[in-house]
Amino acid sequence: MSEVWNLGGEGALELAKEVSRLAESGVSGFKFIYPDELSISEKIEAIASNVYGADGVDFTPQAKSQIDKISSMGYSRLLVCMAKTQYSFSDSPALLGWTKGFRISVRSVKVSAGAGFAAALASEIMTMPGLPTSPAAERIDVDGSSKISCLF
Repeated sequence: MSEVWNLGGEGALELAKEVSRLAESGVSGFKFIYPDELSISEKIEAIASNVYGADGVDFTPQAKSQIDKISSMGYSRLLVCMAKTQYSFSDSPALLGWTKGFRISVRSVKVSAGAGFAAALASEIMTMPGLPTSPAAERIDVDGSSKISCLF
């Protein structure tokens, strides 16, 4: 049982140890979706077909250009995170649940080098902005008289 919700990281320790044990034992059947040496586009295609069941991936010219730039900057070994609708295994919120006979359209690929991944943005998905090196929340303070400063 995981108690992350009420105990935070401490509540995930047992679960993390068990997942690690199973992964290292080989008994779990755990395997990665793709090998590290694949290109960014090959990693995206592997996720689309092996995880979502897509028939393939269509890259916009912008996505192709971004992948070329990412590779030329030496980031082709990054992990890939897919950002798509949560309603479907496809990239269309209208195709609910598990569907067949679809392709995923990747319109953009962005690097999050500090986090160690490239995000493939499918269809019209919106993402949250990333945090700066020093988020404003780090400057919020409460003094001895309970006065809050640097909130905004």
